[in-house]
Order: sequence, then structure tokens, then C-alpha cells
Amino acid sequence: MAPGATRRAGRRFRGTSPPGAWARSAEDWWWDRLAPSGSGYHLLHSDSALLVLPGPGPVRTRAQRRVARRAQRPLRPGPRAAAAKTRPAPAPQKERDPGWGDRIPLEILLQIFGQLVAADGPMPFLGRAARVCRRWREAASQPTLWHTVTLSPPLAGRPPKGGAKAEKNLLASLAWFIPNRFSQLQRLTLTHWKSQVQPVLKLVSESCPRLTFLKLSSCHGVTPDTLVMLAKACPQLHSLDLQHSMGSCCPQLQVLEVSTGISRNSTPLQLPVEALQKGCPQLQVLRLLNLMWLPKPSGRVVTPGPGFPSLEELCLASSTCNFVSNETLGRLLHGSPNLRLLDLRGCARITPAVLHDLPCQELEQLHLGLYGTSDRLTLSKEGSPLLTWKWCHTLRELDLSGQGFIEKDLEQALAAFSGTPGGSHSALCSLNLRGTRVTPSTVSSVVSSCPGLLYLNLESCRCLPRGLKRAYRGQNEVQWCLEQLLTSLPCPS
Repeated sequence: MAPGATRRAGRRFRGTSPPGAWARSAEDWWWDRLAPSGSGYHLLHSDSALLVLPGPGPVRTRAQRRVARRAQRPLRPGPRAAAAKTRPAPAPQKERDPGWGDRIPLEILLQIFGQLVAADGPMPFLGRAARVCRRWREAASQPTLWHTVTLSPPLAGRPPKGGAKAEKNLLASLAWFIPNRFSQLQRLTLTHWKSQVQPVLKLVSESCPRLTFLKLSSCHGVTPDTLVMLAKACPQLHSLDLQHSMGSCCPQLQVLEVSTGISRNSTPLQLPVEALQKGCPQLQVLRLLNLMWLPKPSGRVVTPGPGFPSLEELCLASSTCNFVSNETLGRLLHGSPNLRLLDLRGCARITPAVLHDLPCQELEQLHLGLYGTSDRLTLSKEGSPLLTWKWCHTLRELDLSGQGFIEKDLEQALAAFSGTPGGSHSALCSLNLRGTRVTPSTVSSVVSSCPGLLYLNLESCRCLPRGLKRAYRGQNEVQWCLEQLLTSLPCPS
């Protein structure tokens, strides 16, 4: 935008015009910022996203610039000036008939615009369509067309000072545009906001009650209070993506869950373990589901963090093999004595010795199942007794599916449930031995010692007789399995 146009746009926001005229001027200024003709910015649209890139602008030759400067100079007194004064005034022009654009009914325009917005997003099409005529401007201003929007400051790639000024100028226009256009907004993406992301989210929380999806990509200054305010104001919000965004600490945060669904991300996420422990000291539940991640390196010497003293549940489950190692698990749980649930499904690199050294003494659920892992992985053959003998008095659910422990090792491990201290019965109610080398005698022994067992999975157990390799649900089915195993065992000599 030219300097003169910028000053004129700034005067429009100073309240010198009547309220109606001010609103229209603000809207004109907004369209000028989004789709300026001959400006230094271009608008590109890809996958329903708005991208503002600096462009070269119009190029004029030296002769053209000289002619423009001469045209701005005042006429000197002389024959030409006198002729200009005596020139007759032009006759008033008649009002032109409405063009073909004004003849299209508004309902038809909305249907056409809706098809285009559904295919390519609202920008830059709506910004350009609003300049055709009044009827098109009215259609492009309907909030029903603004359901998916991406906002990025025009100077996102410039130095911090210039970017902050551009964000402030854009925020002034959004103060009018968001209440008047985004009342039915459902999906919003903010990218590369450095200093004004909190005021923008405040405007969104006040004017966008139908918001369901929010993505903050490479944004700074995201505070937990702002996100809580947004969640209270937008009850339909169900998805929040903080990709590469920086926020402050969350001292009261208790539950943190990050999930990528079944699809596997190609680039592992670097998780700052120690920084997360310092910023969220009250965390009780941490779930990283189907997430390929690595701990962020902290230099040559890793300084132990404060840990998660209140952590009760850690879930690192993945449908495929992940990169979680013994060292990573130690950095996460070295200060978590109150852990009750540990889900490490898919973590094939974790060994029983590291689990045995964890500070938690009353673990109730331990899931170590390996699903869909490669046969080329080197799995632990021994060490399962280190797990069961430590937590046999508190374990209620145990999942060893797909583990490579040998028969003798599993026999010693499951024998822990028949030797509970004080002669009391084991609390075990769910046991998953799918795909292991467990023997019929070991299964019958553990079932006999655990009368409260309600789930037993023996699928794909190569050492069991045919007909018994399935999952048993309920006490009656588990007892039927025990009877079948006892009858198939050879009689002792």
C-alpha cells in the first residue's frame, strides 16, 4: 500500500466519521490489506490456507516517473493556465445501468461462492469478488462463507521489529473484521504470530462460538490462561494443535495428551523432557499416543530434571515400534514414585532391568505388548521375573503380548502370583499372553492362583494345544479354560 493510502487508512480509524461510515471505511481498509491492487504483497491459497508473501509491486520506467512528477506540479501563471481556467466544465454523466453482476440474485451468488469456497477456501477469492460490484460485495461478506480461515501477518518473514508493527496494524483491522465476518467460523489457523496472538485469540473467543478447530503454528506467547478462556467461550472446540508454538509454563496442568491417530508421522518430534518437568510440576497424566518422538538433547552432560512427582499415568503406546529407550524412560520417571499405570506398548527397546529400577512400588497396570513389530528386532529373552516379583501384590493388569521371553523365564515370572505375601489371593484380573511361549502348566498354575481373573488372552501361543489358543472373557470362560488345560496335562508319575 502506498504511503498516502496508509495515512488515509489510518485516518479512517480515528473516529472522525459517523459510526456507519467508519465501519464501511474499516471494511474497505481490510479489503485493501487482503487484496490490494498494485501493492507490494501477493495472496496465494493452497489447501484452504492463506499465505501473504512480499511481491515486487508495479515497475515504472524513469520516463513514466518523470511524467507523474510533472503532473503533480501546480501550473504556473501563463497562457496554459488561463486556458485551463476558461475551459468549460464537463457535462454531468448520466447514471449507468446496473451491470450484469448486480442482476444476479443474491441466493444464486451465495451458492456459487459457496462451491468455490468449499473447493479452494475463502481467500483470495472472496477478497477479489468483493471488488466487482455492490451485489458481489454483499455476497462475499456473508459469515456463512467464512467457516475456514488462516491468518498470517503480512511481514512474517521480516525482522522482529517490522513483524511486530505489521501484527499490530493487522490486529486493528481484525477488531472490526472478526465480529462482522467470523460469527460462524469453525476452523482457524494462526501462523507466524510473534507478539499479538493473545489479543487475536481474545477476539476469537468473543465472536466465534462455533469454533471447533484451532491450530497455532510457529506462534509465540501462547499462555494457558488464553487457552482456558478460549475453551470456555467455544464449547464446541474439540481439536487444538500447537505445532512449533512457544508458550509459558503451566504450573496447574494435570493432564497432557498428544495423539496423532493411527497414521505415523515421518519426522520425529523432539520433546524437551526436563523443560516439561519444570513447567508442569503438577502433571498427573501424560499420554503420547502413536507419536514418534525423541527427547530433546540437552548438551553433552544431561542434567536430571525435577521429574514428575505427582505423575500417576504414563502412556507411550504406539501401533508401531518407536524410539523410546531405557535412557529416555529413566529421564521421564526417575522422580515419579506414585505411578499407577505404565503403558509401553510398542516400546521394544525397553528392558526389564530398567523397569525394575523405577521408583514406583505400587504399579497396578503394566502394558508391554508388542503389536505389529518386525521379526528382525532383538527382544529380551530373560528378565520377566524382575517385573512380576516387584509388583505382584499390586498388579491388576499385565500385558506381555508379543514378548520373546523363553518358557522357563515366563514360568518363574508368573509363579510370583501364586506366592503373594500373607497367603492372600493375587489382585490380577487381566492377563494378556498373546504370542508368547507360555506352557500349559504355567497357565494352569496362574489361573488357579488368581480366582479374580476375568480376562485371559492365549492367542497364537505356540506351546498350547489347539482349540485353546483364543481370548477368554469372564470368569466362566476362564474356568473352562483351566479345566481343559488340567485334562490335557500328563499325569505325574
